[in-house]
Amino acid sequence: MKKLVQLSAGQGPSECCLAVAKAYGLFVKEASERHLQLHVLEKETGRDNGTYKSILLSVECSDKDQTIEFQTRWIGAMQWTCKSPFRPNHGRKNWFFDVAWWPEPEENAVDLNQCVIKSCRASGAGGQHVNTTDSAVQITHLPTGTTVRMESERSQHQNKRLALVLLSHKLRQTNDAKKAEVKGELRMQHHQLQRGQPQRSFVGLEFKEK
Repeated sequence: MKKLVQLSAGQGPSECCLAVAKAYGLFVKEASERHLQLHVLEKETGRDNGTYKSILLSVECSDKDQTIEFQTRWIGAMQWTCKSPFRPNHGRKNWFFDVAWWPEPEENAVDLNQCVIKSCRASGAGGQHVNTTDSAVQITHLPTGTTVRMESERSQHQNKRLALVLLSHKLRQTNDAKKAEVKGELRMQHHQLQRGQPQRSFVGLEFKEK
C-alpha cells in the first residue's frame, strides 16, 4: 500500500513551521515502529533554521491495516501549545499545522515522451557513494516546464521512481488548481488549515502529546 502525505504549516508563522519540523521527527519514529517505509519527496524550508513550511513524503507498507491505523493518527489539523521560541514576548501559545494524505500516483501516470530525464551527481551529504555515482535524477515535463529532482535514495532507479511520483503529484495539483480557479473556488491545501478541532495536540518544546 502506497500513499503520499504532506505535513504543512499552512500560512502560519515560524512557530507553525517549527511544529512541522518537530512533528516530522515524531512521524518518522511512529512510522518506524509500524515498519512503514518513508521516502522524502520534497521539503520546503521555513524562514528560521530548523523549520519547514511543508514536507511531502511517500509512505509504503505491505500491511494495509497498519497503514490505515497510522493514517488515522496523522490526518487533519494538529495543535502545538508552547510559548514562542522565536518571540519571547508574544502572547500566543497555540500553533497549528496540517497533515494531508493522497493515493500515491502510479509511475506511468506521466507520459515519458513529454519528459527530459537526466541523471546527475547528488549534491547532499552521503559519503563516498554520493561523491562517485550519478544517482540523482532530474525530470522536466516539457509541456508545463515543471522540473523535479530526486537524490534522497542511493539507487538511481529508486530516485527515478520517486521523481516520477513527485512530478505526477505536482501536475495533478496544478491541474486541480486550474479547474478550481476557473470555478472561482480556488482553495489550495496550504490555505485549508482547520483550527477548531485538532486531531492531536502536543505541548512544550519536547513536543509531548497531551
